[in-house]
Amino acid sequence: MEVTSNHPQTVAGWAAMDESGKIVPFVFKRRENGVDDVTIRVQYCGMCHTDLHFIHNDWGITMYPVVPGHEITGVVAKVGTNVTGFKVGDRVGVGCISASCLDCEHCRRSEENYCDKVTLTYNGIFWDGSVTYGGYSSMLVAHKRFVVRIPDSLPLDAAAPLLCAGITVYSPMKQHGMLQAAGRRLGVVGLGGLGHVAVKFGKAFGLSVTVISTSPAKEREARESLKADNFVVSTDQKQMQALTRSLDYIIDTVAATHSLGPILELLKVNGKLVLVGAPEKPVELPSFPLIFGKRTVSGSMTGGMKETQEMMDICGEHNITCDIELVSTDRINDALARLARNDVRYRFVINVGGDSKL
Repeated sequence: MEVTSNHPQTVAGWAAMDESGKIVPFVFKRRENGVDDVTIRVQYCGMCHTDLHFIHNDWGITMYPVVPGHEITGVVAKVGTNVTGFKVGDRVGVGCISASCLDCEHCRRSEENYCDKVTLTYNGIFWDGSVTYGGYSSMLVAHKRFVVRIPDSLPLDAAAPLLCAGITVYSPMKQHGMLQAAGRRLGVVGLGGLGHVAVKFGKAFGLSVTVISTSPAKEREARESLKADNFVVSTDQKQMQALTRSLDYIIDTVAATHSLGPILELLKVNGKLVLVGAPEKPVELPSFPLIFGKRTVSGSMTGGMKETQEMMDICGEHNITCDIELVSTDRINDALARLARNDVRYRFVINVGGDSKL
């Protein structure tokens, strides 16, 4: 058990201890609930592909032991004396961020995710110098600014991945005007954890949605379950050519290395392509489709806290949740192995201590 002098609360969790990535039970310490803090009894935690990268140290920045998890939902157990927005018993969530400087231009605009001193919910360094531990644990202490309210209409298990996958696609959709673009055409590249939520948002905002995938087997679920208007196999040149210059926007969720050239050709003149997947190697970006179509390529990462709450409230209004598969805590390693093979529709969520009726 790790001992931190200013962290008196003993917590049960699950951690990777080395680059093998095997998750094992891990008892550790969390800080006491401060005046600005909210203590959360964790019910559910989504399993993001980022968790895989951290537990295996793929990016060379992992601080072991690492307790993953940044798609956290639960119930408030305690609030600090300066906390007015939450009370014991409230249904809440915590996403990718646990701290920022609170005073730079980004923080003042509620774009805490772009703060130079942003601290991740796990594998980050908190204000007190301690390493942050994530949601693969029974309890979490969070600063009030980084906690969001979960609408009563949303189940806590299926809402958990919205705190990463949901906000990651919502933020660029808002940035590029897609929330008020009914009738326009959106392409979603990749139908996984991010992609399936992008399709749901697109339909909720009145867009015509085309799924672009390497897997023909996903067409039925795209059309029937997610109500996509069109489906294109990206390796089929005829299908891709038929879609040339037909889309206003594309959200590319694919984390594997791929060329943006064929995808850019699907955009109209002035069309916008947003990258939210993060391939480890540079993507191929030919100049001609950019120049001859006056197209824009941009990137986006998660979202600020005000935007995250806005996204969650919209999900409550439209009854948008993630399609999930619940995992018991003793099956975390099995789920991670399946996640590495992309064998999930569309997000694993760990049942840490939850009741799906909440």
